[in-house]
Amino acid sequence: MGLILSIESSCDETAAAIVDSGSQVLASVVASQIAKHAVHGGVVPELAAREHLKAVIPVTESALSAANVTLQDISAVAVTRGPGLIPALLVGMNFAKGIAQANHLPLIGVNHFLAHIYGAFLDGGLEVLQQKESYPMLALVVSGGHTSLLLIREDGSAEQLGCTIDDAAGEALDKGAKLLGLGYPGGPIMQKTAENGDPLRFDFPRPLTGGAGRALAPENLYNFSFSGIKTALLYHVRKAEESNSINEQWLHDTAASFQMAVVDVLVRKTLTVLKHHPVKTVVVAGGVACNAELRRMMAEKLPKNVSLRIAPPKYCTDNAAMVGGIAWHAFRKKEFSPLNIDAFARLPQIVKVPFID
Repeated sequence: MGLILSIESSCDETAAAIVDSGSQVLASVVASQIAKHAVHGGVVPELAAREHLKAVIPVTESALSAANVTLQDISAVAVTRGPGLIPALLVGMNFAKGIAQANHLPLIGVNHFLAHIYGAFLDGGLEVLQQKESYPMLALVVSGGHTSLLLIREDGSAEQLGCTIDDAAGEALDKGAKLLGLGYPGGPIMQKTAENGDPLRFDFPRPLTGGAGRALAPENLYNFSFSGIKTALLYHVRKAEESNSINEQWLHDTAASFQMAVVDVLVRKTLTVLKHHPVKTVVVAGGVACNAELRRMMAEKLPKNVSLRIAPPKYCTDNAAMVGGIAWHAFRKKEFSPLNIDAFARLPQIVKVPFID
């Protein structure tokens, strides 16, 4: 047993959750700020912080009510420390510190990146983490801020094999949608527009996959790059504007072809790791893991002897349930955070995950 109240405010969603024993989600409440940031075409950190201030108390009260518990039933308070937007993170952290101190509860600071991976094991997936045959495990974390491949071994040691050298996959989809005039956030609307398109009509590049006739540098074997895909889309749009060839079908086909290029890179890089490491389980996590084409291609392309775990969409996008779930492992080991812990913006080097003993 161990009820964790968790708070998430790393970007533009204010979230609170109640999680029992590391996996059972009793309540998960998310207040989105999409409408506020859509007019700016992206997240404004100071605006996000102000919206978190408005929402953090209501979402916490809603989570406690939905779980039918009070603060007296809570064993610990967990909160996202980073990576993320510092102004936004500080709102959630200071709120969580206040609750912990006022109620004499231990505080647990959580790495948002690792919490995304853990999201694939909520609602009954703990046993997978405890099984020897699940390892080595490869986590592909794809979001607006991260595109990374993390190898996780049975003893909990971890190694970041590759990451993006410029833009993240989610950022590429967002900016691609903006170039096409589709709106914000880009990922969901790009997928919707692509549904009626031909993904093979236009050939966008697949950077760092060795498909451009040039040998791939060894240090980039597992790395990603999405800036070139965005640049190709920019020139594609300009060419269509000059030739007056933009129409509804062109838009659908462009969205489908662009989305396919991004997804194809993600899948190819994952398969490249499998050629060199005896991976038993692949976990796909982060907001882009909601993408239906990515989910379909991963299921289709992975070897039959490799298990695939992708969380339900509600645990792929930013949420507090994943924060409370991973925090339980620190709680049971009594690995608590001091009240003076600070937020961090960038992902630190990861050499061990907290959810494997």
